[in-house]
Amino acid sequence: MSCLPLRCALILAPMLLLPAASRGQAPAPPAAPGPIPTASSMGRDVLDALAFGAKADGVTDATAAVQKALDAAGKTGGIVRLPAGRYLVAGSLRIPVGVALVGVQQAPVAIEPLIGTVVLATGGRDREDAPALFEMGSSSVVQGLTVFYPEQKIQDIHPYAWTFHLQGFDNTVENVTLINSYNGIRIGPEPNVRHRIRSVVGCVLRRGLELDNCTDIGRIENVQWHNHWWSATSVGGDWKVPFDYMAKHCEGFIFGRSDWEYVTNTFIFPTQIGYHFIATPNGSMNGQLCGIGADAANRCVVVDAIQPMGLLITNGQFVAFTGENPIEVVIAATAKGSVRLQNCDFWGPAAQNVVTHGPGFTSLSNCYFSSDHPVPPGKALVEADDGKLQVQGCSFGSDLPAILLGKGLKHAIVTGNNGVKGVAIINQIGDRAILTANEAAEIPVPTKKP
Repeated sequence: MSCLPLRCALILAPMLLLPAASRGQAPAPPAAPGPIPTASSMGRDVLDALAFGAKADGVTDATAAVQKALDAAGKTGGIVRLPAGRYLVAGSLRIPVGVALVGVQQAPVAIEPLIGTVVLATGGRDREDAPALFEMGSSSVVQGLTVFYPEQKIQDIHPYAWTFHLQGFDNTVENVTLINSYNGIRIGPEPNVRHRIRSVVGCVLRRGLELDNCTDIGRIENVQWHNHWWSATSVGGDWKVPFDYMAKHCEGFIFGRSDWEYVTNTFIFPTQIGYHFIATPNGSMNGQLCGIGADAANRCVVVDAIQPMGLLITNGQFVAFTGENPIEVVIAATAKGSVRLQNCDFWGPAAQNVVTHGPGFTSLSNCYFSSDHPVPPGKALVEADDGKLQVQGCSFGSDLPAILLGKGLKHAIVTGNNGVKGVAIINQIGDRAILTANEAAEIPVPTKKP
């Protein structure tokens, strides 16, 4: 029996969508690959650095040729492509306004082998104030490449200039891998606005990212610093040497003046100071940091200065155990603003978790505090001796004194906390402390009256 026209059409329609091979026909041969793009074939807005004389052999200095391509793109704005290969850059590259220097990597890459677009940098040795490898102004982009310093040796580490230096408006560094930079990314101290640092990873020996003089909202997202990127023998690396160097010298993220800063999903291991908030001639920072971490630190977070409206840290994870007297968060007496930590975890063999000498406000909410080692005599996991403190809804995972309210503290509210053996509070400020709804301590608590 024949089917109705509509039913036949519905039955045949899926068959018409099937590839020829599934209908019993031989598949069409694959299309021949197209020609490699060149400056002429890609058009005026996309230029190939090879067409300007750059050699991807890792031996010939490509600085002048790549700069020539960048300058050509700068006449109208556009893209300069660095095809896969190794480009020796013995000097500095200036990225003009409206120009993107783009390699082939679609994301950061693993420690070996050195494949894709690789820049071999040799400039700026022993001159930290020399021009950066990439000098970036407004509306400039560097994207999709790996940077390696071939003359930096694991047993003879030397200072180098910054790999990136950003100033001006709306510049972007994205999908970049740094194998062994001494100084990673510097933003400022020249005026800058709306920088974007995204998906950048690598080993940074002295400084990871330093920021100053941003007067509108900058964004730092998905950045990880780790000695692991300079551990492969194929790049002359080692695990232990950069670990020891970074633990003694490295500051992962340094924040000077920024009028709002959004920092998301960042991490450093190891480090002397993970996140350092400082005052510069331009001022200090306010901003929010979410999903941040520091491990193998001497200090995970140090707040030397902050704007009055302050600092918000949410979903942080902090482990301190390197160097002398490791402490995860230290707020200095010079930090007059508000520091608030929400839903953060502290663990490992730290001497203490949070120590604040700041005259402003400190708030710790819904955090987990612990240490694998006894805290120093007369101390506690959380200690405050100035300003005003709030500790609310936190858990203490160690059989140690939990909170020390030092005699210089102006006021404290400690409420709704619990612990493995209750919450041991050393109160040296008497009735200036409001202590309510905390789990009773099971260990003796020394008390000194003010």
